[in-house]
Amino acid sequence: MSRLQAEEETQKAFGWAARDSSGILSPFHFTRRVTGDNDITIKILYCGICHSDLHIARNDFGFAIYPVVPGHEIVGVVTQVGKKVARFKVGDKAGVGCLIGSCGKCENCQDDMESYCSKTVYTYTIFDDGGANNYGGYSDVYVVNEHFAIRIPDNLSLGGGAPLLCAGITVFSPMKYFGLDKAGMHLGVVGLGGLGHLAVKFAKAFGMKVTVISTSPSKHHEAIEQLKADSFIVSHDMKQMEAATGTMNGIIDTVAAVHPLKPLLDLLKTNGKLILVGAQSLEKPLEVPAMPLYGRKLVSGSMAGGIKETQEMIDFAAKHNIEANVEVIPMDYVNKAMDRLAKGAVRYRFVIDIANTL
Repeated sequence: MSRLQAEEETQKAFGWAARDSSGILSPFHFTRRVTGDNDITIKILYCGICHSDLHIARNDFGFAIYPVVPGHEIVGVVTQVGKKVARFKVGDKAGVGCLIGSCGKCENCQDDMESYCSKTVYTYTIFDDGGANNYGGYSDVYVVNEHFAIRIPDNLSLGGGAPLLCAGITVFSPMKYFGLDKAGMHLGVVGLGGLGHLAVKFAKAFGMKVTVISTSPSKHHEAIEQLKADSFIVSHDMKQMEAATGTMNGIIDTVAAVHPLKPLLDLLKTNGKLILVGAQSLEKPLEVPAMPLYGRKLVSGSMAGGIKETQEMIDFAAKHNIEANVEVIPMDYVNKAMDRLAKGAVRYRFVIDIANTL
């Protein structure tokens, strides 16, 4: 292929990238592929900042490939469609979440669980898989196969809806799979951050009783008054924890830091389920005590759901007026936002106003 042919098969793009483990992002020019027959091109309007963006930009897991353009909570408007595209037209609102490709043939793909495919292609490159680098949503345009794009309902706020494409589906998926979506059930939510506050919102929409479990007494007011949780427990208050022993059908644990699991297992009823969704360190694994499990209790983990389930989640959120509580920021604030995110100083998700500030 000649250089001219190669240039004709790409389009210019612009975003912000981290070049090394300092994680500091700065302007970055690059190219994306042109719109293929099965592709749509999205003009990005907003992109959420996920905690994993911080981890990858700063190489916290040890396998980042630079330069990194983070961002997998992408929403915008379709500007081009390939000739074989059937689900989208120019002008539609569309989103892209955590993944943009899979093998399409394995059992997981056939069961609409593309996120568990061994050949999943992520929205931006997070480790060296031998392929070309993918650049994420801290940028002006994105090209994606229509299968991996999500239709965004007109009544869903784009800024508040962006974090649903990662944080939302990460809590919604295990709640559905493990049956923690029934009215009258009691759900515990550990950690009141980007994932946790959405778990509360989905659980309340399902008609569940919700208890927020947090290390921070200061979050009591926002949990009860703002998010309408039914109760609040300070996790290091043994009297509060003991009073809740054996009361919960399930717990969604969103905490990424190392923390004891036995106190949480004690809160579960017989047949209760503790589901871990926080991104855990590979160097400091959690310890799972065996004895509490003999009460027919389950500890499991879960990732973001597949494309079909992500669309189901977005449609459910639009129907029930669920969106993330966000702080919308300009692009040039992103490094300060990352520092604040590292300190947990955001309620509850940063979203970059790409369209107006990139």
